[in-house]
Amino acid sequence: MENQLQQREPSMNSRFRRVCVFCGSCPGKNPNYQIAAIQLGQQLVERNIDLVYGGGSIGLMGLVSQAVYDGGRHVLGVIPKTLMPREITGESVGEVRAVSGMHQRKAEMARQADAFLALPGGYGTLEELLEVITWAQLGIHDKPVGLLNVDGYYNSLLSFIDKAVEEGFITPAARHIIVSAQTAQDLMCKLEEYVPPGVAPKLSWEMEQQIQLVNTAKSDISR
Repeated sequence: MENQLQQREPSMNSRFRRVCVFCGSCPGKNPNYQIAAIQLGQQLVERNIDLVYGGGSIGLMGLVSQAVYDGGRHVLGVIPKTLMPREITGESVGEVRAVSGMHQRKAEMARQADAFLALPGGYGTLEELLEVITWAQLGIHDKPVGLLNVDGYYNSLLSFIDKAVEEGFITPAARHIIVSAQTAQDLMCKLEEYVPPGVAPKLSWEMEQQIQLVNTAKSDISR
């Protein structure tokens, strides 16, 4: 498979230069999750897209990053120093950027990416996914957010979001922030065609970063 990926030329251009992928540091019990991670990596390679992700070499993180790396694309892993012994085993893949903590990790991944995509995962994956959705709702960014709903893994989450729309906690426009599909190819096609719903006035990414730096500085001073 590695040789096939290395010999494969990108077959199309993409609107995205680099995509951020959130996913589990475990492989999951369903082998289709692992297959989907590899297929997503292949889709990025075929579309000439680089990867930014959480930096781990295990679980679905390891599979998608290895597939992208084997295909000749750049891989940027952003990982807190405290998690490096837990999530990196053996030789790391691509460029690994160590940061001080989880907040800096998420900010750096978001800054580097032109779109976000979630494979199956646990608490961490959900937290990262929901934060970039919230940022889109607030107008902090207008980058596409995709959900790879392998074998209906995220059906319950999507049902909850639909319930929140029904009950008036999420607007119908904000519901359309999330783009979902069951296969990597279908999801990438939808993300390429994504048009922001315009749910809030656009705030500059630089402004958000300045606010975050100010809040961090205040927190440090108060200690």
